[in-house]
Amino acid sequence: MNELPKDINLISLVTRLLVSIVFLATYSITHALPIEPATLQKYLTQSVSSPVADINNPDLQQFYSARHYQPAWLTPQSSALDMALAFIATAESEGLDSRDYQLALLQKLRHQTDQTLHSRLELELRTTHAVLALAHDLARGRFVASIADPDWHIPQPAFDAVAFLLEAVNSDRLQQSLADLPPKKPSYQSLKQTLIRYQEYADRQFAWTPIPDTPLIRPDTTHSAIPLIRQRITQAYAIDGIAEYDIPQRKSSHYDAELVTAIKAFQTQHGLNPDGIIGDNTRQALNTPLDWKIRQLRINMERLRWLPRNLGKRYLLVNTAGFRLTAAEQGEHALSMKIIVGRDYRSTPSFSSRISHIILNPYWNVPASIARKDLLPKQKKDPQFFTRSHIKIYSNHRYDSGAINPDTIDWHAITNGFPYVLRQEPGIDNALGQIKFIFPNPFNIYLHDTPSKALFQKDVRTFSSGCIRLEKPLDLAAFSLNNQDISDKLSAGIDSGKTTTINLPKQLPIYMVYITTWVDDQEKVHFSPDIYDRDQRALRYAGW
Repeated sequence: MNELPKDINLISLVTRLLVSIVFLATYSITHALPIEPATLQKYLTQSVSSPVADINNPDLQQFYSARHYQPAWLTPQSSALDMALAFIATAESEGLDSRDYQLALLQKLRHQTDQTLHSRLELELRTTHAVLALAHDLARGRFVASIADPDWHIPQPAFDAVAFLLEAVNSDRLQQSLADLPPKKPSYQSLKQTLIRYQEYADRQFAWTPIPDTPLIRPDTTHSAIPLIRQRITQAYAIDGIAEYDIPQRKSSHYDAELVTAIKAFQTQHGLNPDGIIGDNTRQALNTPLDWKIRQLRINMERLRWLPRNLGKRYLLVNTAGFRLTAAEQGEHALSMKIIVGRDYRSTPSFSSRISHIILNPYWNVPASIARKDLLPKQKKDPQFFTRSHIKIYSNHRYDSGAINPDTIDWHAITNGFPYVLRQEPGIDNALGQIKFIFPNPFNIYLHDTPSKALFQKDVRTFSSGCIRLEKPLDLAAFSLNNQDISDKLSAGIDSGKTTTINLPKQLPIYMVYITTWVDDQEKVHFSPDIYDRDQRALRYAGW
């Protein structure tokens, strides 16, 4: 047999040596000092010095007891440990903090060259603890929603982290099971990709060009701040990639058509009326730092994890922060409209319910608090206010004793409480408009039409007493009744002037949420002002 050249023999020897070194490094983790089930059981069930004494978690006992104390990660010929660590490393991209899952410590233990039984036990148990915690946080949220946001009343999804992990490990579908934990909705995934991109720019210490205070800047005018605004829009294009932001760089102070188009797109992205006028709200949005947007993305991804994974085949999503209602069918946006929400001192809470019926030409049974705080002062100032507004006064809610003449009441004598019941007659001037959507809830909130259509042109639409005023009530009625051909019939019913109740053939799920970073039907990410300071409150609680 011919001998191979000496240099080839040498290469072969070196190759075999390198392979052996890599194998031994991996082998040292999974084979050296194997963890026996009896050893795991002793550390988990008996009063011995535990390598994870700082973790008092009954889930560990439950998990390993179900596995008869067999290790899950440090096993021969298994890549489970690497899968687990890779999974924990995804926490940042999900808007979470890898430090909450001890990633740095786990990586240190993973790569220790002097593996001892104690360090292997610590790596095994801490990995399980971290995976269980992250699985829980991705499946139903990092925090208890009602504590992080006391105005959130939607139950969080149920999730058994131990049962999930046992099934994932035992079924040999660990990697896919872990990947399936975060919400798969396009809205969540779009926020996630935006967060990753923003974090990359933040890591580069990217800084916005600040825009100074200015008076209103209208299209086709000149102002010294225009070159700065143009530069700021170019920076926004680098980060967001929105086509309208791709404008040529000029030193001109003229507010030209290209920049107007870009500003209108920017206003749309930031929940502002796209009129192209650069005022206080637009300038504030231009000056919003990247760090704040990252924090917004994180807390709103958390809110999306609080929501049920299955919202239904047909449902309404009412985003009070974005001033927008979206009707969804089979995962697609079927209808979208502007809304008006509660004032800051009567903020609209977050909750879920089901629309049961619609009322045409509704009465407005005025809540006592509104009667006392809002309407009584108007009547005191103008004795004809109730009469002109078609508001009748009753002694009780049965309305059977007949209306009381407002001229017979000394309104100025009423200083404490409100001893009457107010009811506004149906009509075009009724505060509820001509159509009302009813769904049971403890907050006495509903959706309704409004005679004050001009308010939909405002940037910040916080004008109601908590209820939701609709831009397109008839369109929503047609969707709710699942009958797009019913608009003419509804209009005829309204024109009749009669108060009519229409029951839905199937109750329609409705979710009232507060989401300040949201995604439209074109999968574009929008930012809304934190009108109720709920982002600030939740972020303080989270420590983010």
